[in-house]
Amino acid sequence: MEEENQQKDEKIFSVSDYIKIVNQGLKAFRSKIIGEVSEVSFGPTGHVYFTLKDEKDESIIKCVIWKHKYDIYGIKLKEGIKIIATGYPEIYAPWGKLSFKSEVIEHAGEGTLKKEYEKLKEKLTKEGLFEEVRKRPIPKYPQKVGIITSKQGAVLADFLNNLGRFGFKIKMIDSRVEGQAAIVDLLLSIKTLKKENIEVLVIMRGGGSLESMSAFNNESLVRGITGFPVPVIAAIGHHKDIPLAALAADCSVSTPSIAATFLNESWGQARLLLEKHERGIVDFYGDILESVKINLKNSWEKSVFGFNSLLSIIKQQLEHSEKIIYLRNPETQLKLGYSIARCEGRLIRSIKDTKIGEDVDIRVVDGTIISKVKNIKKHA
Repeated sequence: MEEENQQKDEKIFSVSDYIKIVNQGLKAFRSKIIGEVSEVSFGPTGHVYFTLKDEKDESIIKCVIWKHKYDIYGIKLKEGIKIIATGYPEIYAPWGKLSFKSEVIEHAGEGTLKKEYEKLKEKLTKEGLFEEVRKRPIPKYPQKVGIITSKQGAVLADFLNNLGRFGFKIKMIDSRVEGQAAIVDLLLSIKTLKKENIEVLVIMRGGGSLESMSAFNNESLVRGITGFPVPVIAAIGHHKDIPLAALAADCSVSTPSIAATFLNESWGQARLLLEKHERGIVDFYGDILESVKINLKNSWEKSVFGFNSLLSIIKQQLEHSEKIIYLRNPETQLKLGYSIARCEGRLIRSIKDTKIGEDVDIRVVDGTIISKVKNIKKHA
């Protein structure tokens, strides 16, 4: 009777259902495997099938990597090379065959990485991707800044702490930046920010070994940077072998704080220039006044009336100039309750400067209001 009850409770699976259950459990065995590549073959759809062999006892495991992943990592699999594959085991149901499904592949060993780095660097140099003539200037007075980095660590905080208060609007994407596995994240981040309205892109991470920097020595990433629609600043840490992504960027600096300072520079110069013009106007009229005083010492009695008149005029001019300087200062206008409206970076002076559905940035004294045009009413 007990045996009969056990049989009733025991579930019977179909083959496909059982394989699904097993494969779900096998994902828990996600690991990194190092070995020598052998028996490389390409499927009709471009997927790559290969074997990893243990150098010690000739143990082998069958592996596969899908075409789009294989193309991203830029490693040409061939017999005899040593690699590290990251992934998990999986049973392929139509064949009932267990294989290691590789999500990431990378060269093993500092020597191999260095060799591949030099090889790719030579190739891209010959194409002209690192030439200064093709690099674009960073725009003056940038406000819309895209950032790709990891939220972990001090890199982001270092950048933001050194960024001046010039009305910057930041669009940031949190991305992995460590090792070969970061390539997919970085490429996706670049693809996403391509669609955003930004004026400059900043890619950041701290320093590290050649292995930890491998994502920034990837051909797909380098081409993504050179093909980006706006200038790119790379702040990719320190290493004796400069990352290829930094060589390809329009501007390369060693730390996030320097990148922030670079963005501040044109705004700081504009502020100094305005202060210089203010002092120049006051000094000019001051010199005129001093000259008048000297001349009046020689003909005081004849010029009392004229002096008073001239003094009054100069005083009025000084007051007028001071008012002009004060009123034309954008910050003064904002404090008075006015605002500055821009659409797609253009100053809005007329209803012709914007359209229904477009985003409008309205600068007020303590920040920026981002809105969308719903209606346009023309004054009679």
